[in-house]
Amino acid sequence: MKRNIIAIAIVLTIFGCQKSNEKYASSEAIVANELRVPTDSTSTAKIIKTADMRFRVKNVQNTKEQLSKAIKAEGGTVAEFSIESTIQETDKVKQSTDSLKEITSYRTQGYLVAKVPSEKLDEFTNTIAKMAVFVDNQSMKMDDQSIAYLSNKLKAQNRVDAIEKINKVASKKSANVESSLYIKDDYVDKRIENMQIDSRVKFSTITLNFYQDNTIKTMIVANDNLYDYRPAFMNRLWLGIVNGWTIFKEIIIAISNLWMLILVGIAIFFTIKYFIRKNKLAMDEATKNMIDRARQ
Repeated sequence: MKRNIIAIAIVLTIFGCQKSNEKYASSEAIVANELRVPTDSTSTAKIIKTADMRFRVKNVQNTKEQLSKAIKAEGGTVAEFSIESTIQETDKVKQSTDSLKEITSYRTQGYLVAKVPSEKLDEFTNTIAKMAVFVDNQSMKMDDQSIAYLSNKLKAQNRVDAIEKINKVASKKSANVESSLYIKDDYVDKRIENMQIDSRVKFSTITLNFYQDNTIKTMIVANDNLYDYRPAFMNRLWLGIVNGWTIFKEIIIAISNLWMLILVGIAIFFTIKYFIRKNKLAMDEATKNMIDRARQ
């Protein structure tokens, strides 16, 4: 009996090893097939190129227009651009009573991000260098995404195999449905990542910063100092005298309207004065009597 059990165990072990070897060999074959490089190795290389340039130009607006034309001619597109002017200094000089000369110093800078075919990137950077008065700095970066691309491709194939196995043993249990959806979503993510890599490999991104010398601009503007619009001194003096006479007349008229209050005030004044005088006389009389009595 023990001999039979041992024989069965040996057979199962051998059979299992054969299955594992077959599965391992199959996996190795898939990987080897994916890693096999064709004769034209450039067709499978996933090199992402990016470039940066900063340079000085004579006129930012004109350069932006020239860049747009050059990018279009190379089969590329403008992804982003902006032009900004920053005031460095400003002053206002009096021209006349109602006008000023405004003098402004400002700096104009341009920013542009473009996507151009990767095989034309070097040629395009040479074209830009010819537009510049001089180039401050220029750089290029090459990022090899071949391994990441292959990884995504193999993982995507694994997802396809997993979905096929799930479909073979499909049931109405929610766990299987959720697993299938998760694997499918992950498969889509890997495919999209590779599509993005393909797009970045085909079209390189170049970032351009360009500027021009400080520009001086003059223009005549309205005088916003209200003091300058006042009349001359003699006119203002005469107007002050006339205005003072007018105020004096208004005061007289105001007093004439208060004549009753003035009369009442005068009456109260004399009444108070009368009682004060009367009290003073009474006090003087009392003092005199006291003196006379003292003498006696």
